[in-house]
Amino acid sequence: MSLDAITLEVLRNRLDAIADNMESTLIRCAYSGIIKEGADCSVALFDISGQTVAQGLALPLHLGSMPPAVEAMLADFPASEMNEGDVIIMNDPYLGGQHNPDIICIVPVVHRGETVALAVSLAHHQDVGGRTAGSNPPDSTDVFEEGLCLPPLKLMENGRMVGVVEALIRRNVRYPDLIFGDLNAQIACGNTAAKEMVALLEKYGRDVIFEAITELMNRAETQTRKEIDKIPDGTYHFTDWLDNDGIELDKRIGITVAVTIKGSEVHADFTGTSPQVRGPLNAVPSCALSAVRYVIRVITDPDIPNNEGCYRMIRLTIPEKSVLNPRRPAPVNCRAVTLRRVVDTTLGAFAQALPGRVPAANNGHPLQGHFSGVDGATGKLFILSEMGTGGMGARPTKDGIDGLFTDTSNAKNIPVEIGEATAPLRVQYYQIRTDSGGAGRYRGGCGLEKEYECLTDNVVLAHRGERHYTQPWGQAGGAPAATSRSVVVRADGREEVVPSKQTVHLNRNDRIIMWTSGGGGYGDPLERPAERVLDDVLDLRVSPEAARELYGVVIDGDRLHLEETTHLREQLRQDGTR
Repeated sequence: MSLDAITLEVLRNRLDAIADNMESTLIRCAYSGIIKEGADCSVALFDISGQTVAQGLALPLHLGSMPPAVEAMLADFPASEMNEGDVIIMNDPYLGGQHNPDIICIVPVVHRGETVALAVSLAHHQDVGGRTAGSNPPDSTDVFEEGLCLPPLKLMENGRMVGVVEALIRRNVRYPDLIFGDLNAQIACGNTAAKEMVALLEKYGRDVIFEAITELMNRAETQTRKEIDKIPDGTYHFTDWLDNDGIELDKRIGITVAVTIKGSEVHADFTGTSPQVRGPLNAVPSCALSAVRYVIRVITDPDIPNNEGCYRMIRLTIPEKSVLNPRRPAPVNCRAVTLRRVVDTTLGAFAQALPGRVPAANNGHPLQGHFSGVDGATGKLFILSEMGTGGMGARPTKDGIDGLFTDTSNAKNIPVEIGEATAPLRVQYYQIRTDSGGAGRYRGGCGLEKEYECLTDNVVLAHRGERHYTQPWGQAGGAPAATSRSVVVRADGREEVVPSKQTVHLNRNDRIIMWTSGGGGYGDPLERPAERVLDDVLDLRVSPEAARELYGVVIDGDRLHLEETTHLREQLRQDGTR
């Protein structure tokens, strides 16, 4: 290598900074709440062959699956034929995307008349048509119900919007100004990256930049392989379950993986996973790829550069016509739920290979609900996405964190004020859910509890939940977390349980209460210091009853009874119940 170490490190951080600036530009320029507030978007820099050069601080579920999408787009629009001012878009799940609302956008980086890199963004658009507003019907039976499906297309050519493409999109979505506001935000973030990348090329020269990119990829591969080589060779098995597919509500969906470590190579074999399902829980292969890539990053050194080199040692086997490799036109809009369970399953396998390194299961469900309808007061269409969060699994040395997006779903919660300003809904309360985190020496993070009241009639809620029937698992003797739950309370007081995934029709004064799951516990609950349990009770994370039953800690009001606690814990140990 002709580059000195200091220059290489400077360029590594400059590339990362360009990617991070793309992400912040996209969020600042976006129109919809799901991007501007929820940050449901991701960005990366690619070379012209389709390899990841640098990633923004964004959502791992997007980042790991971008390469197949970029590959498909380059097959129709080679980088050598792109010009300054061109913009390529695509959302087809069966060409490398994930689901129809996620539109991938490429802006070429043109330096002295030649495309030398690609600025790529992916954004979850509020609506792309289909059967229900939000394009996420939880009971769809084919991909055509899930909205407009775009093959690789030129949205802009030589700096001008392609009229026929714009017209096609506008006529097939419910909120055309919203979608084009967000598309323009994607274009802006790409142009920002192109400008900064060209300035970097002018300062250092192409040879230096390209050599640095090659070296950073090679180093990422070398460092990742060294980390994997430390894992004992062998095959590690794990199975976890999804609630249902939104159609057959009593049928669980199994995700099975066998992770084989051989030297510095990783093979994830999903043979044994459930066949593809009728409902939208199917996930195209790029989803499993994204999940496994994420797991490899979190079990290796976090200081390794985030680029294509981190993943050169990964191989996947995914059976055809399985829930992780469905055949078109199988519906896929709930694929994020399935991807999260692939993460849980793969981490469960690695926990066997790396005892004391892998945390308990996270909440396992990015609860999402799309409220839509016509505001009776204004006569205008509205749509609001509920981005529910849950608890993080307890770690080998720390408690889990309450109420956040975990692992691949690095998004943000939609503030109450934004929701109430966007839709005729009122949030009655929003709080930590007591007793939702798994008990353990280290307690799982708590989920949340939230209640919405409708202020108008004919509101449609596409409810997509998970862990209503299975629990996030604990580790090393820790207890599993509480299951999720959603209940509709009608204006006349009748209660209706929402079975994980369902389209719900609401009217004025109807309410829906959503309880999300927490994270699993880590270690024996009887080893948690009694003083910590008292703090949990005072903070309303644990009830006095659960403190006694699960932790063996006796609390009266704000007082800890140490003598009774010692006796109770000893009795529980002797009984073998803990």
